[in-house]
Amino acid sequence: MISGLTKANMGLPDYHKALNQHGGYVAALKSCGLDVLVLDPDEAYPDSTFVEDVAVLTPHCAIVTYPAAPSRVGETAGIRAVLPRFYTQVEEIVEPGTLDGGDVMQIDSHFFIGVSARTNRNGAVQLIEILRRYGMTGSVVPINEFLHLKTGVTCVAEHTLLATGECIARPEFSGFTVLPVPAGKEGAANCIRINDKILMPAGFPEICKMLIDRGADIIEIEISEYAKMDGGLTCLSLRF
Repeated sequence: MISGLTKANMGLPDYHKALNQHGGYVAALKSCGLDVLVLDPDEAYPDSTFVEDVAVLTPHCAIVTYPAAPSRVGETAGIRAVLPRFYTQVEEIVEPGTLDGGDVMQIDSHFFIGVSARTNRNGAVQLIEILRRYGMTGSVVPINEFLHLKTGVTCVAEHTLLATGECIARPEFSGFTVLPVPAGKEGAANCIRINDKILMPAGFPEICKMLIDRGADIIEIEISEYAKMDGGLTCLSLRF
């Protein structure tokens, strides 16, 4: 993990602290009523803890992605071996398309797809074509400021987004109520809505209070060591 890709400039993570934080993350998912499968560590791929990037899971099919970072391409073999336990239909993104799952935000049957440094337009178009075959839809959101789309925006309630930076005023989200996360607090924008709870990273009391005041049931989770590797809450699991 400590050899993974990062631009955060926050120093190397403490590996044992990261393991403890991961345990807390898994416990939080279970507390929301989910069954959790923890995959075996893959020491050949230090970024593989960010499992969200190598697949997109929908109600009708799974899509194996094609990561843009060359050091991550091999991670797809591991997830491809696991997905048939849960899906009869497994699709894939192929070159010259690139796609990271962190760039895909599902809201109902529509998928917003960030075109970023990790996901190119070809990969986004391939994903949209796959979604259409299964009765779902997708659209593109250009992303310049963040590593992934969900670094800057996540859904926290019906028709409600938590967003920061360039994602606050994006026209693609004009039909939603957008709750702004100010500069310096960007990490708070990456939350997970599960059933009647919202998982959010610890350390952002103002954002936490804003969500609680709107009726949210919050579970705060320490992920400081994953933030050092450009990671957030959504990155650490595939949820379906």
